[in-house]
Amino acid sequence: MKYKLGDFVRFVDEKMEGFVTRIIDEQMIGVTGEDDFEIPVLASKVTTVHGYEPAGTMKSTIVEDEPVSAHGFQTKGVYIAVISDAKANSVVHFYLINDTSFQLLATLTTEKQQHFKGEYNGVIAPKATAKIYSAQLADLQLWPKFIFSILFYTTQNIEPPPPVVYNEKFKAKDFSGAKKQVALMNQQGWLIQMDEPNLIIDSQKLKESFFRPSEEKSAIEKPATEIDLHIEKLRNDYQFINSAEILDIQLAHFHKTLDAAIVHQLPEITFIHGTGNGTLRREIHKILSKHQKIQTFMDARKEKFGYGATRIILK
Repeated sequence: MKYKLGDFVRFVDEKMEGFVTRIIDEQMIGVTGEDDFEIPVLASKVTTVHGYEPAGTMKSTIVEDEPVSAHGFQTKGVYIAVISDAKANSVVHFYLINDTSFQLLATLTTEKQQHFKGEYNGVIAPKATAKIYSAQLADLQLWPKFIFSILFYTTQNIEPPPPVVYNEKFKAKDFSGAKKQVALMNQQGWLIQMDEPNLIIDSQKLKESFFRPSEEKSAIEKPATEIDLHIEKLRNDYQFINSAEILDIQLAHFHKTLDAAIVHQLPEITFIHGTGNGTLRREIHKILSKHQKIQTFMDARKEKFGYGATRIILK
């Protein structure tokens, strides 16, 4: 197989192009285009688009160290950045970000069921980035284990840190935080620092914490009068969650907010659930029909929400 994940290809017989997001077998690959749909196609029916680089990519080459004062020499700042492609949102690219003053000698090996594969090796200049891997976002559960190895190099009189070996099997929780601005790339993405200092535990403070009285429970926050239950408003990692989990998260937020509204004796509250296939709306109405604290409920203002929201009048 001459193609690898992340290659940008063009169909031979059609005016279509996209990323290789799946290696099906020796003859077949999956290609995802701008519409985020993956199309199975014979590898012989596509050709590589040479010269394409995702937005933000910076080519790295071996360079001579530019003199940096010992005070200004930055020794920390090696990250993995996971960034959605600008053309196909379902495709994510992995970058190594070198925000240090060292040159990095880096490798990436993947492992799946004891099968190891070298994916990347190269030198990343100071204050530079390198794209090292691409994958289909929906296949998160199928991603291999990643093994990163980093060596630090400089010709200056600076002691290099110990080599970094970073093993990671990514899970949805790794992407539950908000996206951050990625240094050197001017893009938003998920960042994981690989050269963070080891946590130093203060034994005395730890001992004191055992005898510290538990803090009083914080007061229940008063909710807004309109609550949006769309999953993208509740979780940053919604792309990695299946439909059953999404419904559970939405209903849990509904219960929590409804209870808060009752505690604060709000006269009414509106939940925006969207139309979709109607599952969330049916579940909410089922709960409300049996709730002792609900006076009545109805579709909210149709001119504003259509049939995508429910207005609740509390007792």
